[in-house]
Amino acid sequence: MLCTVDVSKILISNIENMPNLPKGHPKLLNAWAFYDWANSVYSLVIASAIFPIFYEMIFKDSGSNYVNFLGIKCKDTAMISFVTAFAFLIVAVFSPILSGIADYIGNKKAFLRFFCYLGGISCISLYWFDLNQLFLSYTFYFFGLIGFWASLVFYNSYLPDIAFPEQQDRVSARGFSLGYVGSTLLLIFNLAMVMFPHKFGITGTEKEASMFAMRISFITVGVWWIGFSHITYYFLPKGNHKAKKITKDVIFNGFNELRKVWKQLQQNLALKRYLYSYFVFIMAVQTVMLVATYFGATEISWETSKQKTTGLIISILVIQLVAVVGAVVTSRASGKFGNIKTLLFLNAFWAILCAFAYFVETPNEFYITAGFVGLVMGGIQSIARSTYSKLLPETDDTASFFSFYDVTEKIGIVIGMSIYGIIDQVTGSMRNAIVFLGVFFVIGFILLLRVPKKALI
Repeated sequence: MLCTVDVSKILISNIENMPNLPKGHPKLLNAWAFYDWANSVYSLVIASAIFPIFYEMIFKDSGSNYVNFLGIKCKDTAMISFVTAFAFLIVAVFSPILSGIADYIGNKKAFLRFFCYLGGISCISLYWFDLNQLFLSYTFYFFGLIGFWASLVFYNSYLPDIAFPEQQDRVSARGFSLGYVGSTLLLIFNLAMVMFPHKFGITGTEKEASMFAMRISFITVGVWWIGFSHITYYFLPKGNHKAKKITKDVIFNGFNELRKVWKQLQQNLALKRYLYSYFVFIMAVQTVMLVATYFGATEISWETSKQKTTGLIISILVIQLVAVVGAVVTSRASGKFGNIKTLLFLNAFWAILCAFAYFVETPNEFYITAGFVGLVMGGIQSIARSTYSKLLPETDDTASFFSFYDVTEKIGIVIGMSIYGIIDQVTGSMRNAIVFLGVFFVIGFILLLRVPKKALI
């Protein structure tokens, strides 16, 4: 309730000529957190729910699940995996550069706004996603990913500028909550529009109307993202950037910080071995999350197209809800059994899920699998980050260590999506690729066993 009241105050005060607010001011904190409300619709509606369903349907209607892209014949699901991997590669390479600039310049708002607009406009452009213009269509999807993840670099870098240390955990959690609520609300609206398009004035056959409703949902994501982000821009400080010039040293400062972290890791055996394990299992976790809807759309035996659309979106909502429960349960388990032992259990459970997914064929089996995925998805991400934090050495430079952590995750996604796409392309089945991901959880389990016992937490 408190968040709702604060957001209402932000909306009302937007018409006033507000001065620069001091660090720690409630309206400033709420405005920063509100960007989560604005941008989280991308990760849920585009990355996880509506677009994967739309993508599968347009290929099904074409009568072929292969594309000729730049002279290369590629399976549709493998192609989207490669595009996603390439986008994350770009983000992984440029994140340290952007972080270095963000730490140096005073006005980060221009960068935040640029990547927000890039992502939002790319989402709107997905309305014109067409198999006859594949290069342009994949470009829209590619820049949507770039806009979302690059904007987060500058968004996150604002936190120490607008909040005192004792406020940061609470404000960060508030942003997560606003993002969850906002994205779920828009997804429910889009689900209603896709399921009952005629009630929204969309004409045509049921299938044509549903497909058109999906295209409109892409526009709603872009408009929502760009529109609500202006509340954040209105209150965030501009900063003093006139006296600072971006030099070569500033641009590569982020890489220098990562190099320093890597050197420190050589002196910390427990943290280094944990990161090896994290790199392997998070690669599999994030890949499963990114391809789950595509798997459900292509590998499950749905009776009708409408059942498929409804079932997949409901599955995403179930995963979202169960993930919150999973994070809480995992947190309590780690308090009782320790972080490493809990992660060992989660990796083993994930490996079993991947093996089970190979045999999943019916909608009910898919719903059950989705529920278990949500349960361990929220848990493993939550406990992985807190474990890393507990293993950090005594240092005031935690930002550099977490920058290293984030880059590790993104490089893992690049490798995971690439391997998944290659197996899907070569074997012609996403089931084989899912099973192969289970191998990474087994490797992650083995690597966790190598963390020194004296460091077990």
